[in-house]
Amino acid sequence: MPYLTYEEFKELIDVDIDGQQFNNLLPKASAILDNVTNHFYARCDMDKDNSWRVNKFKQALCAQIEYFHSLGATTFEEINNAPQTFSAGRTSVSNASRYNPSGANESKPLVAEDVFIYLEGTGLLFRGVGVW
Repeated sequence: MPYLTYEEFKELIDVDIDGQQFNNLLPKASAILDNVTNHFYARCDMDKDNSWRVNKFKQALCAQIEYFHSLGATTFEEINNAPQTFSAGRTSVSNASRYNPSGANESKPLVAEDVFIYLEGTGLLFRGVGVW
């Protein structure tokens, strides 16, 4: 069973993503959140968990879907596949870095930073050993 329906998605976030795009992005976004949360909701029933935490998880899932949609990619390789420089005739264009003096681009993360904003304080980012 998916963590989020398209109707819930439209209620939680105001982004122009149609149902087909949502259905294409949901599985990978769910896998990313499963990894970040140590597969918490794969082991625990969302219907029986604290509704505040479930809502935060769903908001994080929406943020991840929006991130994938805005980048037009769902894999690390696709996200970071922009060339450093390219030339057309005598014109050369460089994608210089804001942070690296050598000009080399930093790689973009697979997980949206907003995911951590939503999950912070929920306990879902806990990486210690737990007894289930």
